Amino acid sequence: MLHPAEHSLLGKQTRYKSRYDASLLFAIERRVKWEQFGLDGSQLPYLGVDIWTAYELSWLLPSGKPVVAMAEVEVPADSPNIIESKSFKLYLNSFNQSVFADTHAVCSLMEHDLSAVAGAAVRVRMLDLDQATAQGLAVLPGACIDGLEIDIGQYHEPDAGLLQTSEQVAHEQLHSHLLRSCCPVTGQPDWGSVAIDYQGTKKLCRAGLLRYLVSFREHQDFHEQCVERIFLDLHRLLEPERLTVHARYLRRGGLDINPYRSTHQAPWDTGRLVRQ
Repeated sequence: MLHPAEHSLLGKQTRYKSRYDASLLFAIERRVKWEQFGLDGSQLPYLGVDIWTAYELSWLLPSGKPVVAMAEVEVPADSPNIIESKSFKLYLNSFNQSVFADTHAVCSLMEHDLSAVAGAAVRVRMLDLDQATAQGLAVLPGACIDGLEIDIGQYHEPDAGLLQTSEQVAHEQLHSHLLRSCCPVTGQPDWGSVAIDYQGTKKLCRAGLLRYLVSFREHQDFHEQCVERIFLDLHRLLEPERLTVHARYLRRGGLDINPYRSTHQAPWDTGRLVRQ
């Protein structure tokens, strides 16, 4: 059975358009993966958002002068569709030789187009380069588990059986920079960092958590779906009072994707990590 993204331009030789064209955007239904996870799309066990950062964004003013900017795009995690990343890149490139009155016009148009494809209200925030520079770099919260001296030998399929707990009240923030997965169509590697914040009556074994995260290394799936799988596996194991899983992936094609999944409403951190 073909992956839904096989019908997109992902992995195919492509002619890049430089005139605005919203038809380049390609939607992938979340429903298929939700059903594989045993989820009901109307009653998801998490809240969340997928935050995209667009670094290669430019258009022309009426004078013909180019503008460059960065955009932060928030797609609700319960939207019916994911926006396929290569189609998003092609869409953004179509702005390059297109004329717009001002930044507000570009922002409004992007919100309209992306919302139509996602099937839910998408928020777009524009930053000029001075604003982006002023934000600086961020660090993930809590303890990094990457320094643990452990043996690891599983890389091809995420294995929740590697996760272990102890009966102990815990509130921890942990993170790792060793997350890696692969595109389900092209096999290209997707590098990322992941942060986990949980509270409950069970405490995670850090060695088991690190082995589990590394077991995604050759796994083929989209960023959003990897984070959902991590959230669901931890949620089933911990039965927590609160849980948030947040990943920040490196950019590919001028875009990075940063999914958040949480049991509760929380502010979404948009700080860039050093590798981003």
